[in-house]
Amino acid sequence: MEDKEILGYIDHTLLKAFATWDDIVALCDEAVKYGTASVCIPQSFIKRVHEKYGDKLTVCTVIGFPLGYNTTHSKVVEALDSIEAGATEIDTVVNIGDVKDGRFDEVKKELMEIRKATEGHCLKVIIETCYLTDEEKKKLCQIVTEVKADFIKTSTGFGTAGATVEDVKLFAQNIGPDVKIKAAGGIRTIEDAKAMIDAGASRLGSSAVAPLIGAKYNM
Repeated sequence: MEDKEILGYIDHTLLKAFATWDDIVALCDEAVKYGTASVCIPQSFIKRVHEKYGDKLTVCTVIGFPLGYNTTHSKVVEALDSIEAGATEIDTVVNIGDVKDGRFDEVKKELMEIRKATEGHCLKVIIETCYLTDEEKKKLCQIVTEVKADFIKTSTGFGTAGATVEDVKLFAQNIGPDVKIKAAGGIRTIEDAKAMIDAGASRLGSSAVAPLIGAKYNM
């Protein structure tokens, strides 16, 4: 794979609490310049970004982020509000406490409600792998497949660790054929990105890789 091809895998991301409008504009300008898959931004900026960039950008946002313990109702409202503002991709965090308690029926029920609310839009489910056992990860692969989400995603980037090649490979072995993989968290180099893609990722959450590739090719 040529390094330039990686750009089409990247959700160019800025989710820091202190991000300003100028920071978001700089991110979006880079995304347009480099042709990334999307920008992943806080909900409060979606409307302004959509008004400024229109169809030039695919806008992704996060709900129930970063801890996942919001109520199902609040996650659904967040998703609907984000879509109304102009987001077309939604990354939601599972209720990690329910996962650790083995309440997988509740996890599935919540994801089904979010899937219903996001029908016609791309839904990515963040399971926060750093807190889970391999068996819990496998069970979530099954649930994400059953609710017909578009992606299973490794991490928020706010946990104790981010994406690993091993987890991407585990996902690839346990998800259904219609579910793709997003690796996120700690992907800071072109080599990191290639390793995740080689392991089976179809999307990457990163703030660093697109500018690195752009600089390499003087884009």
